[in-house]
Amino acid sequence: MTELFLVPPGTTVNAKGDGSPLELGNTANRLYLLNLVISSIVEQEALDVSVYGSSDGAAWGPKPLLSFPQKFYRGEHPLLLDLTALPEIRFLRAHWDVNRWGRGSEIPMFQFHLSLKEVPRDLLQEAASETRARA
Repeated sequence: MTELFLVPPGTTVNAKGDGSPLELGNTANRLYLLNLVISSIVEQEALDVSVYGSSDGAAWGPKPLLSFPQKFYRGEHPLLLDLTALPEIRFLRAHWDVNRWGRGSEIPMFQFHLSLKEVPRDLLQEAASETRARA
C-alpha cells in the first residue's frame, strides 16, 4: 500500500485553503483510508478538513465527498472514503477552514498532514469474513 498525501507532512496553515489535486490513477479498489494527523496547534482554535472530488482535476463538486468532524486537538484521525459508486472521480483535493477565538493572537495555527492509502480488496474480504464468523 503506497501512502499518498493530499496535504504533505509539515504543512502549517493560518487561514483556509486547498491542497493540490491528487490524481488517483487506475486503482483496482476504490476504497481508501484517509488519515488526518494534527501535529501542532495553539489553544482555542478549530480545524475543519474536507475532501472534494473531480473527474478532470479542474472542476470540483459543490459538496465534499467526505468531511472530518471538527478538530481541536493534536492526534491521528482515520476515516474511510468509498468511491466505488463514483467511478468518474479521478482526482481528490483537500480543503481546510481554521478558526480561533479567546485571548491572545487571533491568528490560528495548525500543522497537519492528510494521507491516503488504498485499502486492499483481500483485506476487506478478510475483515468481512471475521465479522460474519463472530455473528
